[in-house]
Amino acid sequence: MESNAVLLESKSSPINLLNEMHQLRLLGHLCDVTVSVEYQGVRAEFVAHKAVLAATSKFFKEVFLNEKGMDGPRTNVFLNEVQVADFASFLEFVYTARVEVEEDRVQRMLEIAEKLKCLDLSETCFQLKKQMLESVLLELQNFSESQTSEEESTAQASVLLEPKAVAEAGHADCALDPPGSPAARPSNGMAPEPPAAKPKEK
Repeated sequence: MESNAVLLESKSSPINLLNEMHQLRLLGHLCDVTVSVEYQGVRAEFVAHKAVLAATSKFFKEVFLNEKGMDGPRTNVFLNEVQVADFASFLEFVYTARVEVEEDRVQRMLEIAEKLKCLDLSETCFQLKKQMLESVLLELQNFSESQTSEEESTAQASVLLEPKAVAEAGHADCALDPPGSPAARPSNGMAPEPPAAKPKEK
């Protein structure tokens, strides 16, 4: 009688594998490639594992698969026009799937990802740039809306004041003149005659 197949799957294994490879690289154990990076006179060397670089970067995969023979115990790869800090961040990303960089370096990390054909880093940088752009656009929209609402509230306040001023001016024109005021006098300038007194009856 055949038993049903069951799936044994570890959620933590990929993370553990990356962490272990990262520790091996930091300690220099089992590393089989040295990457020399030079940019504007600044030079540094990084040791790594071919398998990790080939699995994460098509550039390195092509280099390693096309090499004719070994230079010795380690293969040497030379990279020009890549900044030392950027390559260090690239290595940290491919070994840990995460790296912290300044906002102004995201574009440079995207460029190194494209140069080294690292799809995961390229997508990560692209998504982050998209989020940063959306955040800036949202801030601009909020600022624009706050400016518009301030202008509208100022305009409403002035509209409310204008009818009141017009009404007050209208009331001043329509106010009844008291009998003794100059407006109540005839236009000829003479005082009105008092009404004639009725003769008293005897």
